[in-house]
Amino acid sequence: MIIPWQQLQPDTLTSLIKEFVTRDGTDYGYNETSLDMRIEQVRAKLSNGEAVVLFSQSTGLCNIVARDRL
Repeated sequence: MIIPWQQLQPDTLTSLIKEFVTRDGTDYGYNETSLDMRIEQVRAKLSNGEAVVLFSQSTGLCNIVARDRL
């Protein structure tokens, strides 16, 4: 189920994005990117519709995914 990111509390959205960008296996290439920059990059992708917040009713977990992967 897609959850409109605008309906999440700001602190909740930031926590979700922070958890997403700090997961093991996240690779940002050769250049080191600050946590704040990674958070803002994901927030921008949500804002312009390139990414969505997905909630799984079966697992009770949220994830951020690229819209083109749905």
